[in-house]
Amino acid sequence: MTAIYFDNNATTRPDPRVVEAMMPFLGASFGNPSSMHQRGEAAKSAIQTALAQVQALVGAERSSEIVFTSGGTESDNAAILSALAAAPDRREIITSAVEHPAVLATCEWLEKTQGIRLHKIPVDERGRLDVAAYEAALSERVALVSFMWANNETGVVFPVAELAAMAKAHGALFHTDAVQAAGKTQIDVAATDIDMLSISGHKLHAPQGIGALYVRRSVAFAPMLHGGRQERGRRGGTENTPGIVALGKAAELAGAHIGEENIRIRSLRDRLEQALLARIPACFVVGDPGSRVANTSNVAFHDIEGEDAVLLMDKAGLAASLGSACAAGSFEPSHVLIAMNLPKTAVRGGIRFSLSRDNTEADVDRAIEIVAGVIGKLRGISIDAPIGEALTARDAAHA
Repeated sequence: MTAIYFDNNATTRPDPRVVEAMMPFLGASFGNPSSMHQRGEAAKSAIQTALAQVQALVGAERSSEIVFTSGGTESDNAAILSALAAAPDRREIITSAVEHPAVLATCEWLEKTQGIRLHKIPVDERGRLDVAAYEAALSERVALVSFMWANNETGVVFPVAELAAMAKAHGALFHTDAVQAAGKTQIDVAATDIDMLSISGHKLHAPQGIGALYVRRSVAFAPMLHGGRQERGRRGGTENTPGIVALGKAAELAGAHIGEENIRIRSLRDRLEQALLARIPACFVVGDPGSRVANTSNVAFHDIEGEDAVLLMDKAGLAASLGSACAAGSFEPSHVLIAMNLPKTAVRGGIRFSLSRDNTEADVDRAIEIVAGVIGKLRGISIDAPIGEALTARDAAHA
């Protein structure tokens, strides 16, 4: 098993305190929260506690504005489809070119099958949204604007409060995918014009398969899943009580650790980046250094295949991930890095390192050695030699 885990934007280790909180609901407290007996009431009470915990994490005005879902993808889809159902005369959606597939693929499907006009707002080379292009796309025909709070590949943060206010001025609903922001940055959704906000449990030390969607009280919501009256009629189906309890506890712990995210974890990330840039030539940090979540670093290495690097790092004891995805068995550059117009020599070499409160300075120092060794190997450099000297020796040998 890989010793050092730097892939926390993909999923996090469930916190033992989260597991402890959920375990009774996988055992003696197994009741259906819709039942009137004691086991049912115990489950219902636990869900009410979790609602308050998630409400506090996102800064909602009321716990009734929280809808539990199966995760970020369902939350995103529910928000998008509900917004269109609520405004049938508005047939346009605005999103960004760097959204998570949970938003981007859904919007592209609606464009292809439902005739929805889709505006994909570009970003610059640092991943910052083209706000002027967004303003130009806004009109009374737009049903929904959906911009992520923080990018899953680069950590770049969008100014969602400002963007939501712009949408409101045109009567459009505003949704944000805050999956990579929740627990990493302070969220006070009630103080903004954000109408809907998605989070996912397994990105903040809860198990996979549980998430939530914030829906502002004044927003008409059309459920995606029909059935019983669970979730105040907004999502049919018996509640996932163990998962909901886990998400609630994870939200409580995440709120308590936000200060740590912005100090200790940021320091670890900066230590990693500074050492890699100093030791390894022909690499650079991707994204906006002044506006990123604290745990995320995407480093692009020129003239390597990121897929090869990640596999070799894993064998050496470091779990990281690509700044790109494998599709249909062939390596394709990340749509995020392409949208940022990275150099052709680097777009396949983007590697994401995403830390969490589980990581230590010792992890970072060991990771630096592993990454340097792997990049040296892929470039045909002696791993034992200092990287700069080895490059000079290699170039001399090929002269």
